[in-house]
Amino acid sequence: MERKITKHYSNGEVTIVWQPHVCIHSGVCFRGLPEVFDPRRRPWIEQNSSTTDKIVNQVKQCPSGALSITYDKK
Repeated sequence: MERKITKHYSNGEVTIVWQPHVCIHSGVCFRGLPEVFDPRRRPWIEQNSSTTDKIVNQVKQCPSGALSITYDKK
């Protein structure tokens, strides 16, 4: 049975939720916002490298739904 891991990356305003078992590795995230999404880096998501608006807009482009956004409470 495949282990289903979920990772969370927050910048204090929003949290990027990544479900690797759903990811189809299309590269849309990396090509669209490489300062945040870089699969060669660990951790591969650096949410403090761009604005919240740009991150939210890029995550919406994820074709598999492996990336999603939750809004952090203030």
